[in-house]
Amino acid sequence: MTTTMTTMTTTMTARATTTTRARTTTTTTTTTTRAAIGRRRAREPNARRRGDACVRYNTPAGVGRKADDPLGVFRLEYDISMDEAHRPKTWKPTVTVAVSGAAGQISNHLLFKIASGSVFGHDQPVVLRLLGSERSRQALEGVAMELEDCLFPLLREVDIGIDCRKVFAGADWALLIGAKPRGPGMERGDLLEMNGAIFVDQGKALNEVAKPTCKVIVVGNPCNTNALIALSHAPNLDPRNFHALTKLDENRAKCQLALKAGVFYETVSNVVIWGNHSTTQVPDFVNAKIDGKKATEVITDQDWLENDFTPAIQTRGGLLIKKWGRSSAASTAVSIADHIRNLVNPTPEGDWFSTAVLSNGNPYGIQDGIVYSFPCRSKGDGSYEIVPGLEVNDWLRERMKKSEEELTSEKGCVGHLVGEAHVDVPDAGCPVDLEDTLLPGEM
Repeated sequence: MTTTMTTMTTTMTARATTTTRARTTTTTTTTTTRAAIGRRRAREPNARRRGDACVRYNTPAGVGRKADDPLGVFRLEYDISMDEAHRPKTWKPTVTVAVSGAAGQISNHLLFKIASGSVFGHDQPVVLRLLGSERSRQALEGVAMELEDCLFPLLREVDIGIDCRKVFAGADWALLIGAKPRGPGMERGDLLEMNGAIFVDQGKALNEVAKPTCKVIVVGNPCNTNALIALSHAPNLDPRNFHALTKLDENRAKCQLALKAGVFYETVSNVVIWGNHSTTQVPDFVNAKIDGKKATEVITDQDWLENDFTPAIQTRGGLLIKKWGRSSAASTAVSIADHIRNLVNPTPEGDWFSTAVLSNGNPYGIQDGIVYSFPCRSKGDGSYEIVPGLEVNDWLRERMKKSEEELTSEKGCVGHLVGEAHVDVPDAGCPVDLEDTLLPGEM
């Protein structure tokens, strides 16, 4: 493992051997003289942007450690240029995954899934770049320490920091989980404005330092509009590579259909969430299948489908908050992992998955220029296409339109953040149903 701190940035490299050795380097914001790490710089073109560092030896955790000393457990020096000799030949090239809100509850479940290989694959080594805030500095260090202690062979590095331009450098994937929750007395438009500013900055940072092929998944709410804001400030990235998470809603819908039909979850397929991640979302039972049959043939209670199932999915998050005292974390982390797997593995023939993407040119008549959830499929290379030809009856179309109007209204509230004129609308025109969409990256 190699641990590097820039300001508070820690880099950890894990070796897939029975002996773990570590070299630790650190810098602070006041450092003016930096030692070159020659072989690493030559092999990693992004090392210069992350910041070269002065070599320091680590000490066992808690033993004579000063406040600015690096994190970690090991004292031995590790030459990272030896990494290639010790990694299995069957492994793929390393991918870099940046995560905002990395000290939060969602990330606490997600990061260990990624590091274990259960998300990107058991032959896919990863670098984790973790973004926190001034408030979460110590918690972020704790996350890095736990990742160290797990000894995941596929986890080759962990970087932690509070500067998104350093954390996002060279990222292949960016998981934007962090967002501010609504405070007491805060108007909906205020929340859009406040979180909008966060995603303006992160979009600009991705544009400046991430790989042009970087895939971005926005989780921090209101995630559809936050994704629109971020992509508007990242012209160097393909706008089709921006997603807002609706996989959690799809998973919830599959669960309820399975429970009603009395079958196992894996027999439910072809479920899509249309529209916004809010209480206007449309869980589609019309095109869903249960054990290969149309869901409406297996569940013949139309009243339940329309008046129980649909609002249950739309308000599931709010109910969980009332029961649990906080918003969903573990299930959100699982759905992020599912979303990534949907993009890095080929979609089964005839099936699809839900993701909110830029609506431009979609085959369902949804207006361009918003981030709207559609049925999509992937070849397994990170790309996707919107699946055309699904049945859209009058019942679906009416509700899809309502969600489209909500997203259009949200866009109007943040028009100045997406390069368009701000639309002055009353607070009711900026609907952010926070009881269902509150997914704070840090609490």
